[in-house]
Amino acid sequence: MIDLHYWTTPNGHKVTLFLEETKLEYRVLPVNIGKGEQFRPEFLRIAPNNRIPAIVDQTPAGGGAPIPVFESGAILLYLADKTGQLIPKDLRGRTEALEWLFWQMAGLGPMAGQNGHFNHAAPEKLPYAIDRYERETARLFAVLNKRLQDRDFVAGAGRGEYSIADIASYPWTRNFTRLNQDIEQFPNLKRWQSVIAARPATVRAYALADQLNPPTPPAPLTDEQRKLLYGQDATTVRT
Repeated sequence: MIDLHYWTTPNGHKVTLFLEETKLEYRVLPVNIGKGEQFRPEFLRIAPNNRIPAIVDQTPAGGGAPIPVFESGAILLYLADKTGQLIPKDLRGRTEALEWLFWQMAGLGPMAGQNGHFNHAAPEKLPYAIDRYERETARLFAVLNKRLQDRDFVAGAGRGEYSIADIASYPWTRNFTRLNQDIEQFPNLKRWQSVIAARPATVRAYALADQLNPPTPPAPLTDEQRKLLYGQDATTVRT
């Protein structure tokens, strides 16, 4: 049994995509980040960086005490190793999958996140910041598009195999409109998105998200929400 501490963000979706693909038994423990639930002491004991997602593996390989894991990339790698699924088994394929997993963690996620922040969450529009992150998002989309030029999936031999490398990046490209990206400029990425979107596990994962946090028309953040999501500093950790 996997306890999944989750909210409906791209990083949260990574883990539900994996769990639905592998059919590992799991239960969702919602952490509504818009209400500050990521600062609850019981959550911080699992995820000291006060960010979702986090998991607790109640039945780790080899037995013993439950194992908590935070950081979405670490969770994907942990679960891939636990199940032996969704990561290439040969050295070269595994290395490729890890390269692209870390590429997403270090590049696509942070840059797309800043794109979304300055376009939709910042209290004032800053043209330099918006232009900077839209351009960098476009560059990263182009990197992924080029990688997929003659491949079905990001990592693995031949045309590749669906893996944690794809699962990590898909949620961060899915909302391309919100990131002010013209998906028609990236035809290989668009094709890849369509294939992943049609997977039954993907459909189930996003249905779960909609059930937990039903879609609503975009609305400006309140001052309290902005403070919870973006207003933290060192005092948050010290207290």
